[in-house]
Amino acid sequence: MSSQSDFQFPEAVRTRSRFRNPIGKFRVNRTGDCIACGKCVEICPHGVHVERRGRVFVENNYLCVGTECPEPCYKTCPVQALSVRRNPVFDTLGDFRWTNELLAGTWYMAEFGEPPPAGLEYKVGNSGGGFDKLRLIFKGNGSRLEDIDLNLELNRRNDNAHRIRIEFPVYGGGMSYGSVSVTTMVSRARAAAALGTFSCTGEGGYPDELKPYDDHMITQVATGLFGVKEETIQRVKIVEFKYAQGAKPGLGGHLLGDKVTPGVARMREAVVGYPLFSPFPFHSVYSVEDHKKHVDWIKSINPKALVSVKVSTPTDVDMVAVGSYYAGAHIIHLDGSYGGTGAAPDIAKKNIAMPIEYAVPKVHRFLQEEGVRDKMTVIASGGIRTPHDVAKIIALGADGVCTGTADLVALECVRCQNCESGRGCARGIATTDPELSELMNIEWGTQRIINMYLAWRKELIRILKKLGMKSIKELTGRADCLIHLDYM
Repeated sequence: MSSQSDFQFPEAVRTRSRFRNPIGKFRVNRTGDCIACGKCVEICPHGVHVERRGRVFVENNYLCVGTECPEPCYKTCPVQALSVRRNPVFDTLGDFRWTNELLAGTWYMAEFGEPPPAGLEYKVGNSGGGFDKLRLIFKGNGSRLEDIDLNLELNRRNDNAHRIRIEFPVYGGGMSYGSVSVTTMVSRARAAAALGTFSCTGEGGYPDELKPYDDHMITQVATGLFGVKEETIQRVKIVEFKYAQGAKPGLGGHLLGDKVTPGVARMREAVVGYPLFSPFPFHSVYSVEDHKKHVDWIKSINPKALVSVKVSTPTDVDMVAVGSYYAGAHIIHLDGSYGGTGAAPDIAKKNIAMPIEYAVPKVHRFLQEEGVRDKMTVIASGGIRTPHDVAKIIALGADGVCTGTADLVALECVRCQNCESGRGCARGIATTDPELSELMNIEWGTQRIINMYLAWRKELIRILKKLGMKSIKELTGRADCLIHLDYM
Protein backbone atom coordinates (compact mmCIF):
# COMPACT_ATOMS: atom_id res chain seq x y z
CA MET A 1 0.00 0.00 0.00
CA SER A 2 1.40 3.34 -0.95
CA SER A 3 0.56 6.86 -1.97
CA GLN A 4 3.93 7.19 -3.68
CA SER A 5 4.94 6.13 -7.17
CA ASP A 6 8.38 4.93 -6.18
CA PHE A 7 7.30 1.75 -4.41
CA GLN A 8 9.90 -0.99 -4.75
CA PHE A 9 8.75 -4.57 -5.02
CA PRO A 10 10.90 -7.13 -3.19
CA GLU A 11 13.23 -9.44 -5.04
CA ALA A 12 12.33 -13.08 -5.58
CA VAL A 13 14.47 -15.40 -3.47
CA ARG A 14 14.53 -19.07 -4.35
CA THR A 15 12.66 -20.86 -1.56
CA ARG A 16 12.77 -24.63 -1.87
CA SER A 17 10.17 -27.12 -0.74
CA ARG A 18 10.27 -27.93 2.95
CA PHE A 19 9.87 -31.61 2.13
CA ARG A 20 12.68 -33.95 1.18
CA ASN A 21 11.12 -35.24 -2.03
CA PRO A 22 8.98 -32.61 -3.78
CA ILE A 23 6.42 -34.07 -6.17
CA GLY A 24 7.00 -33.40 -9.86
CA LYS A 25 5.40 -34.42 -13.14
CA PHE A 26 8.31 -36.58 -14.29
CA ARG A 27 10.90 -38.89 -12.81
CA VAL A 28 14.40 -39.43 -14.18
CA ASN A 29 16.03 -42.82 -13.74
CA ARG A 30 19.80 -43.36 -13.94
CA THR A 31 21.18 -46.90 -14.39
CA GLY A 32 24.50 -48.29 -13.30
CA ASP A 33 25.78 -47.83 -16.85
CA CYS A 34 26.39 -44.14 -16.14
CA ILE A 35 30.05 -43.19 -16.78
CA ALA A 36 29.77 -39.84 -14.94
CA CYS A 37 30.71 -37.89 -18.06
CA GLY A 38 28.71 -34.89 -16.83
CA LYS A 39 26.98 -34.31 -20.17
CA CYS A 40 23.53 -34.29 -18.51
CA VAL A 41 24.69 -31.77 -15.90
CA GLU A 42 26.01 -29.55 -18.66
CA ILE A 43 22.92 -29.50 -20.87
CA CYS A 44 20.06 -29.57 -18.35
CA PRO A 45 18.70 -26.00 -17.97
CA HIS A 46 16.69 -26.87 -14.84
CA GLY A 47 19.35 -28.30 -12.53
CA VAL A 48 17.89 -31.79 -12.41
CA HIS A 49 21.35 -33.41 -12.46
CA VAL A 50 24.24 -32.55 -10.13
CA GLU A 51 27.86 -33.64 -10.00
CA ARG A 52 29.71 -34.26 -6.74
CA ARG A 53 33.02 -35.99 -6.04
CA GLY A 54 33.27 -37.39 -9.52
CA ARG A 55 29.78 -38.87 -9.49
CA VAL A 56 26.57 -37.64 -11.12
CA PHE A 57 23.21 -37.77 -9.38
CA VAL A 58 19.55 -36.98 -10.11
CA GLU A 59 18.80 -34.54 -7.32
CA ASN A 60 15.89 -32.39 -8.49
CA ASN A 61 13.49 -34.80 -10.18
CA TYR A 62 10.55 -32.44 -9.66
CA LEU A 63 12.11 -29.81 -11.96
CA CYS A 64 12.27 -32.11 -14.99
CA VAL A 65 10.03 -31.00 -17.88
CA GLY A 66 10.23 -34.39 -19.62
CA THR A 67 9.42 -34.47 -23.29
CA GLU A 68 9.09 -30.68 -23.40
CA CYS A 69 12.84 -30.29 -22.86
CA PRO A 70 14.52 -28.86 -26.00
CA GLU A 71 17.62 -31.03 -25.47
CA PRO A 72 16.53 -34.12 -23.49
CA CYS A 73 19.21 -35.68 -21.34
CA TYR A 74 18.02 -39.19 -22.09
CA LYS A 75 18.63 -38.63 -25.80
CA THR A 76 22.08 -37.10 -25.44
CA CYS A 77 23.48 -39.57 -22.87
CA PRO A 78 26.31 -41.39 -24.69
CA VAL A 79 25.60 -44.71 -22.93
CA GLN A 80 21.77 -44.44 -22.70
CA ALA A 81 21.92 -44.60 -18.92
CA LEU A 82 19.00 -42.18 -18.49
CA SER A 83 15.26 -42.59 -18.95
CA VAL A 84 12.33 -40.29 -18.17
CA ARG A 85 8.81 -41.36 -17.29
CA ARG A 86 5.72 -39.71 -15.89
CA ASN A 87 5.59 -39.77 -12.10
CA PRO A 88 2.63 -41.95 -11.00
CA VAL A 89 2.38 -40.07 -7.68
CA PHE A 90 1.80 -36.84 -9.61
CA ASP A 91 -1.35 -38.32 -11.15
CA THR A 92 -2.89 -38.85 -7.70
CA LEU A 93 -2.84 -35.11 -6.96
CA GLY A 94 -5.43 -32.45 -7.52
CA ASP A 95 -9.02 -32.20 -8.67
CA PHE A 96 -10.83 -30.74 -11.65
CA ARG A 97 -10.42 -27.14 -10.56
CA TRP A 98 -6.95 -27.41 -9.04
CA THR A 99 -5.34 -29.95 -11.34
CA ASN A 100 -2.01 -31.56 -10.54
CA GLU A 101 -0.38 -29.28 -13.14
CA LEU A 102 -1.88 -26.13 -11.59
CA LEU A 103 -0.62 -27.25 -8.18
CA ALA A 104 2.88 -27.95 -9.48
CA GLY A 105 2.90 -24.72 -11.48
CA THR A 106 2.00 -22.72 -8.37
CA TRP A 107 4.69 -24.52 -6.35
CA TYR A 108 7.22 -23.60 -9.03
CA MET A 109 6.19 -19.92 -8.87
CA ALA A 110 6.42 -20.01 -5.07
CA GLU A 111 9.94 -21.43 -5.29
CA PHE A 112 11.40 -19.26 -8.06
CA GLY A 113 9.19 -16.17 -8.44
CA GLU A 114 8.79 -16.92 -12.15
CA PRO A 115 6.07 -18.55 -14.26
CA PRO A 116 6.95 -22.23 -14.79
CA PRO A 117 8.77 -23.42 -17.91
CA ALA A 118 7.30 -25.66 -20.60
CA GLY A 119 5.77 -28.91 -19.44
CA LEU A 120 3.21 -27.55 -16.95
CA GLU A 121 -0.24 -26.11 -17.70
CA TYR A 122 -0.36 -23.25 -15.19
CA LYS A 123 -3.06 -21.08 -16.82
CA VAL A 124 -6.25 -23.16 -16.65
CA GLY A 125 -7.67 -26.19 -14.88
CA ASN A 126 -9.98 -28.94 -16.08
CA SER A 127 -13.32 -28.04 -14.50
CA GLY A 128 -15.17 -27.90 -17.81
CA GLY A 129 -16.59 -24.46 -17.07
CA GLY A 130 -15.96 -21.07 -15.52
CA PHE A 131 -12.53 -19.57 -16.07
CA ASP A 132 -11.38 -22.82 -17.67
CA LYS A 133 -13.65 -22.19 -20.66
CA LEU A 134 -12.60 -18.55 -21.10
CA ARG A 135 -9.56 -17.44 -23.08
CA LEU A 136 -7.96 -14.04 -23.51
CA ILE A 137 -7.82 -12.77 -27.09
CA PHE A 138 -4.53 -11.20 -28.14
CA LYS A 139 -4.63 -9.15 -31.33
CA GLY A 140 -1.76 -7.46 -33.09
CA ASN A 141 1.77 -7.15 -31.76
CA GLY A 142 0.84 -5.71 -28.40
CA SER A 143 2.66 -2.91 -26.59
CA ARG A 144 6.36 -2.36 -26.12
CA LEU A 145 5.80 -0.13 -23.09
CA GLU A 146 8.02 -1.02 -20.15
CA ASP A 147 6.18 0.92 -17.45
CA ILE A 148 2.93 -1.03 -16.95
CA ASP A 149 0.67 0.28 -14.17
CA LEU A 150 -0.91 -2.38 -11.94
CA ASN A 151 -1.94 -0.22 -8.98
CA LEU A 152 -5.51 0.04 -7.74
CA GLU A 153 -7.22 2.83 -5.77
CA LEU A 154 -9.54 1.35 -3.16
CA ASN A 155 -11.32 4.55 -2.09
CA ARG A 156 -13.13 5.81 -5.17
CA ARG A 157 -15.75 7.81 -3.26
CA ASN A 158 -13.16 10.53 -2.48
CA ASP A 159 -14.64 10.99 0.98
CA ASN A 160 -12.85 11.54 4.28
CA ALA A 161 -11.74 7.92 4.63
CA HIS A 162 -8.18 6.80 3.93
CA ARG A 163 -6.98 7.22 0.34
CA ILE A 164 -5.51 3.78 -0.18
CA ARG A 165 -3.70 2.53 -3.24
CA ILE A 166 -2.41 -1.01 -3.51
CA GLU A 167 0.50 -1.64 -5.85
CA PHE A 168 -0.95 -4.82 -7.30
CA PRO A 169 -4.69 -5.54 -7.93
CA VAL A 170 -4.74 -8.47 -5.49
CA TYR A 171 -5.16 -8.74 -1.74
CA GLY A 172 -5.53 -11.65 0.66
CA GLY A 173 -8.98 -12.85 1.68
CA GLY A 174 -10.20 -13.70 5.16
CA MET A 175 -8.79 -16.85 6.74
CA SER A 176 -9.45 -16.79 10.44
CA TYR A 177 -7.53 -18.01 13.44
CA GLY A 178 -9.17 -21.40 13.85
CA SER A 179 -9.42 -22.24 10.19
CA VAL A 180 -5.67 -21.80 9.59
CA SER A 181 -2.61 -21.60 11.80
CA VAL A 182 -1.17 -18.35 13.15
CA THR A 183 1.97 -19.15 11.14
CA THR A 184 -0.11 -19.16 7.97
CA MET A 185 -1.83 -15.90 8.93
CA VAL A 186 1.42 -14.10 9.73
CA SER A 187 3.10 -15.38 6.56
CA ARG A 188 0.25 -13.93 4.51
CA ALA A 189 0.33 -10.62 6.42
CA ARG A 190 4.09 -10.20 6.04
CA ALA A 191 3.89 -10.99 2.34
CA ALA A 192 1.08 -8.44 1.89
CA ALA A 193 3.16 -5.76 3.61
CA ALA A 194 6.16 -6.51 1.38
CA LEU A 195 3.99 -6.38 -1.77
CA GLY A 196 2.20 -3.15 -0.87
CA THR A 197 -1.22 -4.73 -0.44
CA PHE A 198 -3.48 -6.17 2.31
CA SER A 199 -4.41 -9.40 4.06
CA CYS A 200 -7.60 -10.10 6.01
CA THR A 201 -7.92 -11.50 9.54
CA GLY A 202 -11.07 -13.46 8.78
CA GLU A 203 -13.82 -13.63 11.38
CA GLY A 204 -11.89 -15.22 14.24
CA GLY A 205 -10.51 -12.10 15.90
CA TYR A 206 -7.21 -10.26 15.66
CA PRO A 207 -4.23 -12.28 16.96
CA ASP A 208 -1.48 -10.26 18.63
CA GLU A 209 1.02 -11.67 16.13
CA LEU A 210 -0.66 -9.62 13.35
CA LYS A 211 -0.45 -6.26 15.11
CA PRO A 212 2.95 -5.30 13.62
CA TYR A 213 1.20 -5.35 10.22
CA ASP A 214 -1.79 -3.15 11.14
CA ASP A 215 -1.31 -0.89 8.11
CA HIS A 216 -1.74 -3.88 5.82
CA MET A 217 -4.57 -5.69 7.59
CA ILE A 218 -8.30 -5.86 6.96
CA THR A 219 -10.31 -6.91 9.99
CA GLN A 220 -13.56 -8.76 9.42
CA VAL A 221 -16.91 -8.35 11.14
CA ALA A 222 -18.98 -11.47 10.52
CA THR A 223 -22.34 -12.65 11.81
CA GLY A 224 -20.87 -14.50 14.79
CA LEU A 225 -19.03 -11.32 15.90
CA PHE A 226 -16.16 -13.50 17.13
CA GLY A 227 -13.31 -11.36 18.42
CA VAL A 228 -14.93 -8.11 17.25
CA LYS A 229 -13.78 -5.24 19.46
CA GLU A 230 -13.63 -1.47 19.10
CA GLU A 231 -9.87 -1.64 19.59
CA THR A 232 -9.34 -3.88 16.56
CA ILE A 233 -11.68 -1.81 14.39
CA GLN A 234 -9.71 1.31 15.30
CA ARG A 235 -6.30 -0.14 14.52
CA VAL A 236 -6.89 -0.95 10.82
CA LYS A 237 -7.55 1.07 7.66
CA ILE A 238 -10.11 -1.32 6.13
CA VAL A 239 -13.01 -3.09 7.87
CA GLU A 240 -14.93 -5.81 6.04
CA PHE A 241 -18.47 -6.93 6.79
CA LYS A 242 -18.92 -10.57 5.85
CA TYR A 243 -22.59 -10.94 5.05
CA ALA A 244 -22.09 -14.20 3.18
CA GLN A 245 -19.39 -16.50 1.84
CA GLY A 246 -19.58 -17.76 -1.73
CA ALA A 247 -18.48 -21.29 -0.85
CA LYS A 248 -21.39 -21.75 1.54
CA PRO A 249 -24.07 -19.07 1.05
CA GLY A 250 -27.08 -19.38 3.29
CA LEU A 251 -25.25 -21.74 5.67
CA GLY A 252 -23.10 -19.46 7.81
CA GLY A 253 -19.81 -20.62 9.32
CA HIS A 254 -18.93 -23.72 11.34
CA LEU A 255 -15.72 -24.44 13.22
CA LEU A 256 -15.52 -27.98 14.59
CA GLY A 257 -14.80 -28.47 18.27
CA ASP A 258 -11.47 -30.21 17.58
CA LYS A 259 -10.09 -26.94 16.18
CA VAL A 260 -11.26 -24.80 19.11
CA THR A 261 -7.99 -24.98 21.01
CA PRO A 262 -7.30 -22.82 24.10
CA GLY A 263 -5.79 -20.12 21.87
CA VAL A 264 -8.76 -20.10 19.50
CA ALA A 265 -11.24 -20.15 22.38
CA ARG A 266 -9.49 -17.20 24.05
CA MET A 267 -9.47 -15.18 20.82
CA ARG A 268 -13.13 -15.95 20.03
CA GLU A 269 -14.25 -15.74 23.67
CA ALA A 270 -15.60 -19.27 23.48
CA VAL A 271 -15.26 -22.62 25.28
CA VAL A 272 -12.40 -25.00 24.46
CA GLY A 273 -13.47 -28.04 22.45
CA TYR A 274 -16.97 -26.82 21.59
CA PRO A 275 -17.99 -26.16 17.96
CA LEU A 276 -18.67 -22.58 16.94
CA PHE A 277 -21.31 -21.35 14.51
CA SER A 278 -21.71 -18.08 12.64
CA PRO A 279 -25.38 -17.71 11.74
CA PHE A 280 -26.74 -16.66 8.39
CA PRO A 281 -27.55 -13.82 7.94
CA PHE A 282 -27.00 -10.76 10.14
CA HIS A 283 -30.42 -10.73 11.72
CA SER A 284 -30.09 -6.99 12.22
CA VAL A 285 -29.91 -6.30 8.47
CA TYR A 286 -32.97 -6.65 6.23
CA SER A 287 -32.82 -3.41 4.25
CA VAL A 288 -30.44 -0.80 2.86
CA GLU A 289 -31.29 1.35 5.88
CA ASP A 290 -30.25 -1.46 8.23
CA HIS A 291 -27.09 -1.93 6.19
CA LYS A 292 -26.29 1.78 6.48
CA LYS A 293 -26.57 1.53 10.26
CA HIS A 294 -23.84 -1.13 10.18
CA VAL A 295 -21.60 1.01 7.98
CA ASP A 296 -22.24 4.06 10.18
CA TRP A 297 -21.35 1.99 13.25
CA ILE A 298 -17.90 1.30 11.81
CA LYS A 299 -17.43 4.92 10.74
CA SER A 300 -18.37 6.16 14.20
CA ILE A 301 -15.65 3.98 15.73
CA ASN A 302 -13.05 4.60 13.02
CA PRO A 303 -14.04 7.60 10.84
CA LYS A 304 -11.09 7.07 8.46
CA ALA A 305 -11.76 3.38 7.79
CA LEU A 306 -12.71 2.10 4.36
CA VAL A 307 -15.70 -0.24 4.55
CA SER A 308 -15.80 -3.37 2.43
CA VAL A 309 -18.92 -5.50 2.08
CA LYS A 310 -18.40 -9.18 1.30
CA VAL A 311 -21.42 -10.94 -0.18
CA SER A 312 -22.11 -14.11 -2.09
CA THR A 313 -23.72 -14.04 -5.52
CA PRO A 314 -27.53 -14.44 -5.40
CA THR A 315 -29.52 -13.62 -8.52
CA ASP A 316 -30.17 -10.09 -7.24
CA VAL A 317 -26.52 -9.43 -6.42
CA ASP A 318 -26.64 -6.29 -8.58
CA MET A 319 -29.25 -4.81 -6.24
CA VAL A 320 -27.13 -5.79 -3.25
CA ALA A 321 -24.16 -3.97 -4.78
CA VAL A 322 -25.99 -0.73 -5.44
CA GLY A 323 -27.55 -0.95 -1.97
CA SER A 324 -24.04 -1.17 -0.51
CA TYR A 325 -23.10 1.98 -2.39
CA TYR A 326 -26.05 3.90 -0.95
CA ALA A 327 -25.26 2.53 2.49
CA GLY A 328 -21.86 4.22 2.26
CA ALA A 329 -19.51 1.31 1.56
CA HIS A 330 -16.33 1.78 -0.47
CA ILE A 331 -15.77 -1.80 -1.69
CA ILE A 332 -18.24 -4.43 -2.84
CA HIS A 333 -16.53 -7.80 -2.52
CA LEU A 334 -18.30 -10.46 -4.62
CA ASP A 335 -17.42 -13.96 -3.42
CA GLY A 336 -18.16 -16.75 -5.87
CA SER A 337 -18.77 -20.42 -5.23
CA TYR A 338 -15.52 -21.79 -6.66
CA GLY A 339 -13.46 -20.90 -3.60
CA GLY A 340 -13.36 -22.22 -0.04
CA THR A 341 -11.12 -24.73 1.66
CA GLY A 342 -11.83 -28.40 2.24
CA ALA A 343 -14.08 -27.27 5.10
CA ALA A 344 -16.73 -25.98 2.68
CA PRO A 345 -19.38 -28.61 1.82
CA ASP A 346 -19.57 -29.55 -1.87
CA ILE A 347 -23.37 -29.49 -1.80
CA ALA A 348 -23.17 -25.75 -1.12
CA LYS A 349 -20.23 -24.92 -3.38
CA LYS A 350 -21.72 -26.62 -6.41
CA ASN A 351 -25.41 -25.87 -6.10
CA ILE A 352 -26.01 -22.48 -4.49
CA ALA A 353 -25.49 -18.95 -5.83
CA MET A 354 -24.42 -17.60 -9.19
CA PRO A 355 -21.01 -18.38 -10.73
CA ILE A 356 -18.66 -15.45 -10.24
CA GLU A 357 -18.10 -14.98 -13.99
CA TYR A 358 -21.83 -14.21 -14.36
CA ALA A 359 -22.16 -12.11 -11.21
CA VAL A 360 -19.31 -9.69 -11.89
CA PRO A 361 -20.50 -8.38 -15.30
CA LYS A 362 -24.04 -8.14 -13.95
CA VAL A 363 -22.89 -5.92 -11.07
CA HIS A 364 -20.53 -3.94 -13.34
CA ARG A 365 -23.33 -3.13 -15.80
CA PHE A 366 -25.90 -2.26 -13.12
CA LEU A 367 -23.54 0.10 -11.31
CA GLN A 368 -22.83 1.76 -14.67
CA GLU A 369 -26.55 2.14 -15.36
CA GLU A 370 -27.02 3.68 -11.91
CA GLY A 371 -24.19 6.14 -12.61
CA VAL A 372 -22.08 5.04 -9.64
CA ARG A 373 -19.62 2.55 -11.16
CA ASP A 374 -16.74 4.99 -10.80
CA LYS A 375 -17.57 5.45 -7.09
CA MET A 376 -17.36 1.78 -6.08
CA THR A 377 -14.43 -0.61 -6.10
CA VAL A 378 -15.52 -4.07 -7.24
CA ILE A 379 -13.43 -6.94 -5.88
CA ALA A 380 -14.00 -10.54 -6.96
CA SER A 381 -13.02 -13.75 -5.21
CA GLY A 382 -13.93 -17.41 -5.19
CA GLY A 383 -11.70 -19.60 -7.32
CA ILE A 384 -8.99 -17.15 -8.46
CA ARG A 385 -6.11 -19.56 -9.02
CA THR A 386 -3.80 -17.95 -11.57
CA PRO A 387 -2.81 -14.55 -13.02
CA HIS A 388 -4.89 -15.50 -16.07
CA ASP A 389 -7.95 -15.87 -13.82
CA VAL A 390 -7.15 -12.39 -12.47
CA ALA A 391 -7.06 -10.92 -15.98
CA LYS A 392 -10.27 -12.72 -17.01
CA ILE A 393 -12.37 -11.56 -14.06
CA ILE A 394 -11.11 -7.97 -14.43
CA ALA A 395 -12.04 -8.09 -18.12
CA LEU A 396 -15.53 -9.16 -17.01
CA GLY A 397 -15.90 -6.06 -14.84
CA ALA A 398 -13.97 -6.34 -11.57
CA ASP A 399 -11.35 -3.81 -10.48
CA GLY A 400 -9.26 -6.33 -8.58
CA VAL A 401 -9.36 -9.69 -6.85
CA CYS A 402 -9.12 -11.28 -3.45
CA THR A 403 -7.33 -14.62 -3.04
CA GLY A 404 -7.18 -17.40 -0.50
CA THR A 405 -6.54 -20.94 -1.68
CA ALA A 406 -3.69 -19.85 -3.97
CA ASP A 407 -1.78 -18.64 -0.89
CA LEU A 408 -2.22 -22.04 0.74
CA VAL A 409 -1.06 -23.84 -2.40
CA ALA A 410 2.06 -21.66 -2.38
CA LEU A 411 2.65 -23.08 1.11
CA GLU A 412 2.46 -26.58 -0.43
CA CYS A 413 -1.18 -27.44 0.16
CA VAL A 414 -2.05 -30.58 -1.86
CA ARG A 415 -5.84 -30.08 -1.76
CA CYS A 416 -6.42 -33.23 0.29
CA GLN A 417 -9.74 -31.78 1.59
CA ASN A 418 -8.94 -32.63 5.22
CA CYS A 419 -8.94 -29.03 6.48
CA GLU A 420 -11.73 -29.65 8.94
CA SER A 421 -11.00 -33.19 10.12
CA GLY A 422 -9.50 -33.92 13.50
CA ARG A 423 -6.33 -31.93 14.05
CA GLY A 424 -6.60 -30.46 10.58
CA CYS A 425 -4.01 -30.14 7.85
CA ALA A 426 -1.18 -32.67 7.94
CA ARG A 427 1.06 -30.07 6.28
CA GLY A 428 0.62 -27.54 9.08
CA ILE A 429 -1.34 -24.96 7.04
CA ALA A 430 -5.05 -25.25 7.92
CA THR A 431 -4.63 -26.39 11.50
CA THR A 432 -4.64 -25.04 15.05
CA ASP A 433 -2.64 -27.96 16.44
CA PRO A 434 0.62 -26.55 17.91
CA GLU A 435 2.70 -29.54 16.82
CA LEU A 436 1.45 -29.49 13.22
CA SER A 437 1.84 -25.71 13.05
CA GLU A 438 5.54 -26.09 13.71
CA LEU A 439 5.96 -27.91 10.37
CA MET A 440 6.23 -24.48 8.74
CA ASN A 441 8.15 -21.37 9.75
CA ILE A 442 7.08 -17.80 9.05
CA GLU A 443 10.14 -16.71 7.05
CA TRP A 444 9.74 -19.62 4.64
CA GLY A 445 6.00 -19.08 4.30
CA THR A 446 6.35 -15.34 3.73
CA GLN A 447 8.89 -15.73 0.94
CA ARG A 448 6.90 -18.47 -0.81
CA ILE A 449 3.83 -16.22 -0.99
CA ILE A 450 5.91 -13.22 -2.10
CA ASN A 451 7.52 -15.30 -4.84
CA MET A 452 4.16 -16.53 -6.13
CA TYR A 453 2.75 -13.02 -6.42
CA LEU A 454 5.90 -11.69 -8.06
CA ALA A 455 5.39 -14.39 -10.71
CA TRP A 456 1.72 -13.37 -11.04
CA ARG A 457 2.79 -9.74 -11.44
CA LYS A 458 5.21 -10.63 -14.25
CA GLU A 459 2.53 -12.63 -16.02
CA LEU A 460 -0.07 -9.85 -15.66
CA ILE A 461 2.39 -7.35 -17.13
CA ARG A 462 3.02 -9.74 -20.02
CA ILE A 463 -0.75 -10.11 -20.59
CA LEU A 464 -1.34 -6.35 -20.61
CA LYS A 465 1.52 -5.83 -23.04
CA LYS A 466 0.08 -8.44 -25.39
CA LEU A 467 -3.30 -6.68 -25.14
CA GLY A 468 -1.65 -3.35 -25.95
CA MET A 469 -2.67 -1.81 -22.60
CA LYS A 470 -0.52 0.28 -20.29
CA SER A 471 -2.69 -0.02 -17.16
CA ILE A 472 -4.77 -2.69 -15.44
CA LYS A 473 -7.57 -0.10 -15.30
CA GLU A 474 -7.90 -0.29 -19.08
CA LEU A 475 -8.83 -3.97 -18.80
CA THR A 476 -11.83 -3.48 -16.47
CA GLY A 477 -15.05 -4.42 -18.25
CA ARG A 478 -13.31 -5.32 -21.52
CA ALA A 479 -15.25 -8.52 -22.12
CA ASP A 480 -14.39 -8.13 -25.80
CA CYS A 481 -10.90 -9.33 -24.85
CA LEU A 482 -12.39 -12.72 -23.93
CA ILE A 483 -13.80 -15.63 -25.84
CA HIS A 484 -15.72 -18.66 -24.55
CA LEU A 485 -14.53 -21.95 -25.99
CA ASP A 486 -18.10 -23.16 -26.48
CA TYR A 487 -18.94 -20.20 -28.72
CA MET A 488 -15.85 -19.89 -30.88
